[in-house]
Amino acid sequence: MQYEACVEVRLREGIADPQGSTIENATPKLGFQGVSNVRVGKSIRFTLESDNEETANAIVQELCDRFLTNPVIEDASITIQGVE
Repeated sequence: MQYEACVEVRLREGIADPQGSTIENATPKLGFQGVSNVRVGKSIRFTLESDNEETANAIVQELCDRFLTNPVIEDASITIQGVE
């Protein structure tokens, strides 16, 4: 069965986010007030084949641990959805 996977990667709390700071500092100059706590991350989407959702989730978790994220400074949230 095919599954669509989405991995949202973000910096862990306490890790400096210079891109987020740049965006946050620019928003008032662009006329946007009240924007705070800006954090920049990345979204990785792909399709994979697996026998079931549990196995698909385990594969994506291993991909995150070994390749897609830096576990020292990043966290990831995984979403798996079956494709019809």
